[in-house]
Amino acid sequence: MTGRVNANATLEDQGISGLGHVYYNLIEPALVEAAVARGEGKLGKGGAFLCTTGQFTGRSPKDKHVVRTASVENTVWWENNAPMAPDAFDLLYADMLAHMKGRDYFVQDLFAGADPEHRLDVRMVTELAWHGLFIRHLLRRPSRTELDSFVPEFTIINCPSFKADPARHGCRTDTVIALNFDKKLILIANTEYAGENKKSVFTLLNYILPEKGVMPMHCSANHAIGDTGETAVFFGLSGTGKTTLSADASRTLIGDDEHGWSDKGTFNFEGGCYAKTINLSAEAEPEIYATTSRFATVIENMVYDPETFELDFEDNSLTDNMRCAYPLEYISNASATGLGGMPKNVVMLTCDAYGVLPPISRLSPAQAMYHFLSGFTSKTPGTERGIVEPTPTFSTCFGAPFMPRRPEVYGKLLQEKIASTGATCWLVNTGWTGGKHGTGKRMPIKATRALLTAALDGSLAKVEFRKDPNFGFEVPVAVPGVDTTLLNPRETWADKTAYDAQAAKLVKMFADNFGQYVPFIDADVKAAAIG
Repeated sequence: MTGRVNANATLEDQGISGLGHVYYNLIEPALVEAAVARGEGKLGKGGAFLCTTGQFTGRSPKDKHVVRTASVENTVWWENNAPMAPDAFDLLYADMLAHMKGRDYFVQDLFAGADPEHRLDVRMVTELAWHGLFIRHLLRRPSRTELDSFVPEFTIINCPSFKADPARHGCRTDTVIALNFDKKLILIANTEYAGENKKSVFTLLNYILPEKGVMPMHCSANHAIGDTGETAVFFGLSGTGKTTLSADASRTLIGDDEHGWSDKGTFNFEGGCYAKTINLSAEAEPEIYATTSRFATVIENMVYDPETFELDFEDNSLTDNMRCAYPLEYISNASATGLGGMPKNVVMLTCDAYGVLPPISRLSPAQAMYHFLSGFTSKTPGTERGIVEPTPTFSTCFGAPFMPRRPEVYGKLLQEKIASTGATCWLVNTGWTGGKHGTGKRMPIKATRALLTAALDGSLAKVEFRKDPNFGFEVPVAVPGVDTTLLNPRETWADKTAYDAQAAKLVKMFADNFGQYVPFIDADVKAAAIG
């Protein structure tokens, strides 16, 4: 196996020496070949790569640390980011390098960000060949000419076979994700879950871009075909529908998970998609389904027939968080540039396990800020270790695990962007209706798509709205093609008194959670806090 490397930017130049074979910038066939030859997984139908990730089938957010140095002391949100002492990080790095001696590694030099003005040049060093394949899909691939002059700004080393020592390395367990902004280095150990790779890059961008006036967003994005100016962004945590709802055949997909909003417009951080595959069907999501039998798609933690290699999309015995990772070009209507215009619609996706929120609501700018900072949703099974059923939670900015700065930094940026563009803001509930989790049912995706289509094409703005008595936002009274009862969640409950009690409970949860932000926000957002 051979690869391409800028001779002025080898690992040896970075002080990493004594390794076995180092494979630089292998392309997809070579990475698949290496992964299969090394016994990391199997070759599936269509040349997809089938693998499992052992005990770690989701992220380990409690094992993520930021090195506490003088340069970041006053800018990192320490209540949300576990600190690590610089000397502990140095020991961790030295011990990891010693462990890596003589072992083979795979290097991918990649871009994070479709906008050249704001991109980050990232080097990913992986012990597993398929991790190299995964991140090659998920980030953006330089041209051969660009590789000739590539010099990494940040380096990420992922070594699943290395176990950290909490007493020696100042971490919580033997699994660790440690970010050192001064040394421009991230270390990942003792987890094979590939999502840690992409979310580490996202965390970097979430720290770096706000100083440039760019809003980093945990969102998907698309735009009207042939019109990059009519862009929509979809905020939401994993499991709320970012990937599914942005994959609309009538619109151009910019990306499914991570974007920036600059003074020029919207840009994708990534070059691929990481879609959940549980209960995925060819009928409901044909394009995503088709990627599961495309060459080099990474199929993660899915059960399959050992003889026919047929995937079982319903068997969650390994995890509910089964996924596939593939390059954006596998989606026929994906943007070739990863660029869009200024968002005209900002959609906040929430998965309400209480069954209280309407399927769609229109928000004032102040209400949008309130719900953005609140980040109410339900964590879905498998996305994080220990989550086995929908768990209501408040994850500020719809992405607290990836936010190194205080929430108000991102909130103020979003407020400024909305004010400057006049974007319309929507809150969309993809969670439960007719009762809470266990009693009600999930919101019909057909209805959600119909409501979003009406919101994005402007027709929803023309219908009659009512004021929600619990949250004060506007809710459509009737929308063509959508069951009117669905638009009033109280009417979907058999026991109206039980709905009222659940609604009062949720309102109080919102108010109690939002108290932490009150000292840091403007008066209009305070006034929008419920009702």
